[in-house]
Formats: sequence, structure tokens, C-alpha cells
Amino acid sequence: MSMLGFMPALMPTLRAYSGFAPRPPETDTYTLGRIGSLEVRLASTPNDIRRAQRLRFQVFYGEMSARPDAATRLARRDVDAFDWVCDHLLVLDHAVLRGPTRKPTVVGTYRLLRQDIAEKNSGFYSAGEFDIGALLSRHNGNRFVELGRSCVLAPYRNKRTVELLWHGIWTYVLHHKLDAMVGCASLEGTDPNKLALQLSFLHHHARAPEAWRVRALPERYVEMDRMQKSAIDPKAALHALPPLIKGYLRIGATFGDGAVIDRQFGTTDVFVVLPVSTISARYVAHFGATADRHAA
Repeated sequence: MSMLGFMPALMPTLRAYSGFAPRPPETDTYTLGRIGSLEVRLASTPNDIRRAQRLRFQVFYGEMSARPDAATRLARRDVDAFDWVCDHLLVLDHAVLRGPTRKPTVVGTYRLLRQDIAEKNSGFYSAGEFDIGALLSRHNGNRFVELGRSCVLAPYRNKRTVELLWHGIWTYVLHHKLDAMVGCASLEGTDPNKLALQLSFLHHHARAPEAWRVRALPERYVEMDRMQKSAIDPKAALHALPPLIKGYLRIGATFGDGAVIDRQFGTTDVFVVLPVSTISARYVAHFGATADRHAA
């Protein structure tokens, strides 16, 4: 992603205390990119975050297999304690206006948590599933960012929306001078035997090198090496993987050792690691160039 020319001033991370309201943008500097009617930007108000949470509820609990508790069902928002210390990328469709204020619809979101913010609060979300401490120690001095809670509204699950999200992530990475992206990615379903092809493919063909490898916590560890390498049909495995994981693979991400079952969300999670230095120049240029195009 690109040599963007103008680097927008990114909003400060929201703090987890009652009553905080970030300064609303005076200009369009929260905008990170646009293609046609779609815009990628950072959430700038608590209400923006609530809109992202409502989208997550719609996708995770409405379409997928997540099981809401009573509070989540009542609020109709996917909420956790990390939301208020993270930055949130939003993809907005300005062609679809909703609500009494006629705001553009939130059609995609990604949650970003920088290492410096995580260390001042409750750590990384993924530390509840994977032992990431050793990775951070091995690369002490590198700046990490955790990517998570990604989702896109069904009609927008296409190349354009995904590339716009990645453009927003890359702009954010450049601005904060981050060195590596990490996080959990999910396969739908909680029976690893039914996911043997996908898990085995990631284990044999996309396992992180030792220096960047993270292992699932011992009490949650699920073996990914469920098929012999010779028995794997790579084409079938790639076809079976969710678009998000295929996207990670395309730009050079690798995966950790062991998966974790998340029964609340009805998923099997794998750990993703993507050092910025490993992203090919082709994709670095492409992400920026794509989102800099403003359709008439």
C-alpha cells in the first residue's frame, strides 16, 4: 500500500472511562480512503463504535452461530471490554442513508489495538487463546497491532470492500510506524474434524517460521495437523477457507501452532501473524493505489 501523499491525522484511541467523548473531526481528516460511494474511516465518536457493534451483532449473531447472552440480546450489539481501548475502522456506504439523521450505513468494520495501548490496559484480546508473550519478547522493540472483530455486511462481501478495509489498515500501520500485524482469524464451526482439510492446509502450507510462531494456550490447544500433507488437495482447501483467511494468505501472512475452539461464537480460531517487512511490494503499491481512486 501506497505512497499516499497525504497522511490523515488519526484519532486518538478511545479511553475506557465513563463519559469520554473524542473531539469530532473539524474536516474530513478521519477519512482514510474512498471508492465510489464507499468510504473507509476511523470511528470518531462513541456512537460510531455503537454502530460498528450493531453490525457485528447482525453478522456474528444473526448470520453466524454466535450465542448471545441476555445483555447482548437486549442491546443487539456485540460488545466487549476491549472496544473502548481500540480504534475502529468503518466502511460506510454514502449511497444508503439511514436513521433520522440520514447517516451513511456502516457496512464493514475492523478493530485495531496497538501494543502500546494494550500494555496500558488489559493486554491483547488474542492472549486469551494464544501464548503471545514469547512472540513479543522475541521481537522486543517491534511495534505490534492486533486486528480483530472484522465483519462485512453480506451484500458488500466483495473485493472492493475488502481492499478498502486493507487500505485503511495500511494507512493506520504507516501512520503509527507499526512493524507487525497479529490476531485471531476464524473458521466457522466447532468440530475440528470437519475442518481437518482447512486446518491441515494451514499447518503444512502456511505455518509461521519459528521466530514468528505462536502456540495456542495448553488448556485450549487443538491439533491442526489432522491430515498428512500428501493427502491435502490445496485447491480444495483454499476454496473451503473463508475469504478473510484467503486474503491474509495472499499478502503473505502465516499461522500459528494449534487452533482454539470458541464456543460462544461457534468458531475455530487460528493465530495470524504478518510482519510488515514480508508484505510484497506488489501489494504495498496495490492497496494504496486502489483506495486512492475516487469514482465520479
